Amino acid sequence: MARVLIVGCGCRGRALAGALVNAGQAVRGTTRDPARLADIEASGAQGVVADPDRLGTIMGQLAGVSAVCWLMGSVDGESAADLHGPRLETLLERLVDTPVRGLVYEGAGPVDAEILRSGARLVRDAGRIWRMPVAVSAVDPADRGAWLAEMHAAVAELLSAEC
Repeated sequence: MARVLIVGCGCRGRALAGALVNAGQAVRGTTRDPARLADIEASGAQGVVADPDRLGTIMGQLAGVSAVCWLMGSVDGESAADLHGPRLETLLERLVDTPVRGLVYEGAGPVDAEILRSGARLVRDAGRIWRMPVAVSAVDPADRGAWLAEMHAAVAELLSAEC
């Protein structure tokens, strides 16, 4: 059984966590707010406090993780550019020295389209450079059903590619 880390385990992340748990995967989901841990755990996932703006808190959650889902397509505010740029790039570079073997990137959402395209390029480049399975979802997260199906399939494909 593989473990998946969902970074940004809000409403959509919890739906994905539930689907992955139902498919037999172990899931760890992050939140910045300790008050939301119970919501994550209600999905069947292990809830942990970690902040994608502080990558050290994310890196500490990678033990036993095979795949990371970076669900930042709906992040608002000033940190969006950092989370799809320098923070994401640093995470990708650091993943090489961890047990993680792939990443699924949420490449659609209300974040500025150019920021999302830039993040998608970083992910694809990392996949090519480090020969790491990656997936970029371009499905609008507003279409919950299609988004969930796409993300679940992307995780399943990534996990099958690691063998």
